[in-house]
Amino acid sequence: MGMLRKQMDGDLVVRGMSVRTRESYLGAVKGLAKYYRRRPDRITEQEVQKYLLHLIEERKLAWSSCNVAAQGLKFFYRFTLKRTETQFGIPTARQPQKLPQILAREEVARLIESAANPKHRAILMTTYGAGLRLNEVCHLKVSDIDSARMTLRIEQGKGAKDRYTLLSPKLLAELRRYWAGYRPKLWLFTSKDGAHPISDTMVHRLYHAAKARAGIRKDGGIHALRHAFATHLLEAGVDIHTIQRLMGHGHISSTLRYFHLAREHLANTPSPLDLLERPDTKPK
Repeated sequence: MGMLRKQMDGDLVVRGMSVRTRESYLGAVKGLAKYYRRRPDRITEQEVQKYLLHLIEERKLAWSSCNVAAQGLKFFYRFTLKRTETQFGIPTARQPQKLPQILAREEVARLIESAANPKHRAILMTTYGAGLRLNEVCHLKVSDIDSARMTLRIEQGKGAKDRYTLLSPKLLAELRRYWAGYRPKLWLFTSKDGAHPISDTMVHRLYHAAKARAGIRKDGGIHALRHAFATHLLEAGVDIHTIQRLMGHGHISSTLRYFHLAREHLANTPSPLDLLERPDTKPK
């Protein structure tokens, strides 16, 4: 789907889609073409709907993964192929949302100390210390480090928005040690050839390797460090609106869920049972 892929990617760029969204949507169309072994523009709507059913019932993908595939295919048919009346999708009922398991501060420290080398250590410290998404840490540039203002610039994060986040003195010192040893030029964390940003697969792999060496058994991938960033800030007394800006959340509701995860917030909240006044203890 060479020309079609190029055309679709252009349509995604024009509409301001992030790199991550473009990759996901293009991957959805590639998966459809591979399944039917035909050009995607020759696959009917009914066949697309059957393919989505295959993802749900046979491959048993998570609702979120199936939804991304459905949105990507819908974009391809409506905007790239100009079939504006295209109608297909998956049931909108979401699966029950589970709260993530939060790494304690001591576990984060153990994880960082268990990194295989200085590069992996710098990646883990940056992800946690700045509260970054996976795609954001992979696409950091050396020029994004602003030591004068002590900030990290996140270019075109989720929602195609730029933002600034924290650059702590400890992280800056670590990044300087890393730069002295590896001398990256454009991308802060590079692939083996040094010419491209590090892949998300590699970052996932180094995270799970460090996690295993640290003896941490909690579920979740490297996104757990972003959850820990927000939760630990909340526990330290940082206001919710500041955390929202640092995380790059478009809606405060996305940030408010960390109230459910903050240990200090839960520990300091009295049960209504403790507030009850027993009749026999009322002053006479």
